[in-house]
Amino acid sequence: MDAAVIVVGAGPAGMMLAGELRLAGVEVVVLERLVERTGESRGLGFTARTMEVFDQRGILPRFGEVETSTQGHFGGLPIDFGVLEGAWQAAKTVPQSVTETHLEQWATGLGADIRRGHEVLSLTDDGAGVTVEVRGPEGEHTLRAAYLVGCDGGRSSVRKAAGFDFPGTAATMEMYLADIKGVELQPRMIGETLPGGMVMVGPLPGGITRIIVCERGTPPQRRETPPSWHEVADAWKRLTGDDIAHAEPVWVSAFGNATRQVTEYRRGRVILAGDSAHIHLPAGGQGMNTSIQDAVNLGWKLGAVVNGTATEELLDSYHSERHAVGKRLLMNTQAQGLLFLSGPEVQPLRDVLTELIQYGEVARHLAGMVSGLEITYDVGTGSHPLLGRRMPALELTTATRETSSTELLHTARGVLLDLADNPRLRARAAAWSDRVDIVTAVPGEVSATSGLRDTTAVLIRPDGHVAWAAPGSHHDLPMALERWFGAPLTG
Repeated sequence: MDAAVIVVGAGPAGMMLAGELRLAGVEVVVLERLVERTGESRGLGFTARTMEVFDQRGILPRFGEVETSTQGHFGGLPIDFGVLEGAWQAAKTVPQSVTETHLEQWATGLGADIRRGHEVLSLTDDGAGVTVEVRGPEGEHTLRAAYLVGCDGGRSSVRKAAGFDFPGTAATMEMYLADIKGVELQPRMIGETLPGGMVMVGPLPGGITRIIVCERGTPPQRRETPPSWHEVADAWKRLTGDDIAHAEPVWVSAFGNATRQVTEYRRGRVILAGDSAHIHLPAGGQGMNTSIQDAVNLGWKLGAVVNGTATEELLDSYHSERHAVGKRLLMNTQAQGLLFLSGPEVQPLRDVLTELIQYGEVARHLAGMVSGLEITYDVGTGSHPLLGRRMPALELTTATRETSSTELLHTARGVLLDLADNPRLRARAAAWSDRVDIVTAVPGEVSATSGLRDTTAVLIRPDGHVAWAAPGSHHDLPMALERWFGAPLTG
């Protein structure tokens, strides 16, 4: 084997997965077709859940001072995301190029082997491993690994080569995106619906302005190259009446509303994550964030299987958990597209939803959907409100230091929080101490909405989701430990 895992694609999902695998002690090679990063801004910012994920790995400080905002929307209808108590707010203006730089530095610092200028030509899964034919700077050669993960985007070569089914709907329209300089435009952060379509405007660092232009009735095109700046400027003028042709284009692209999802996230030893598994209208900035969270869900599970501490049954949970998340992502982006990009015939629906959003419960539901904070995995039955949900940040005091539930997840290990100094609890978990950190601590202030009131113990998976809690889990603690972390140590 040349590596335990080969990851194809060095975008945010691939870099996040490489880092997660290295935290698990797994040798990983990342193959990237491009010789260097594009530097294109592409996806902007992070949802609240991605902010939490980066914080749980200690990555967030790498980004420096991050501008956050409670202003959000669902299909262009304003929502105050401040209704989500006890959570990070979304970061709005971090370009994907910056995200990729920091994630690559993090992953390589952990020992990931990134090979740029390496294109995968074919792959073979023989049941015992995966062999890939690669064209690199020194010619064609083969590599072999126990598992291969395709993180190579919406046009994934891995998905095609491995024969994954990718059903869905083709694009019915085309939209333009451009980062421009030398022009001042009125901010339209959540977009503006106009008689002929929709436009969006937002400031980026360095005096750059991001615009999105959707002219209703524009058919999709199969483009091999980006649209010209004149195409974008002409569409802008037709919609708004303003001439911006004199602006300097930094980056121009086009995208559509194609919506597809693979039927399975894993076929044998080939796995998909990120856009290679799902494509959709980029509504609410969810695409890159969902891809990063796919990687965080997969990394610790694949690491445990490679290391021999868990069976492939754990790896199967990657599909069951993340396929459901992806399906819901496609649903909400399609709904937002109908609200955002349709004509006046949809205005009555917009008006009704605008009224409904004034109700706190509705606003929280939609904000939770777009932010990723609503995600709940099936970890077994019970009455505890956090079962399957993400662990809220909790300040903790141990016998030796001040810490937090977030800091305890930096190493991507499981964490059992003993909040009642229960020696029997610790003894029952001792046989998993090579994979799970058992921490006795006194919790700091626990808010009424955190779901942690009267909680005496919490088992947290490496991805930050609660696998077991007391009181309120119907499963026994050892059952939960074995389900998520494999068989106990013996002897």
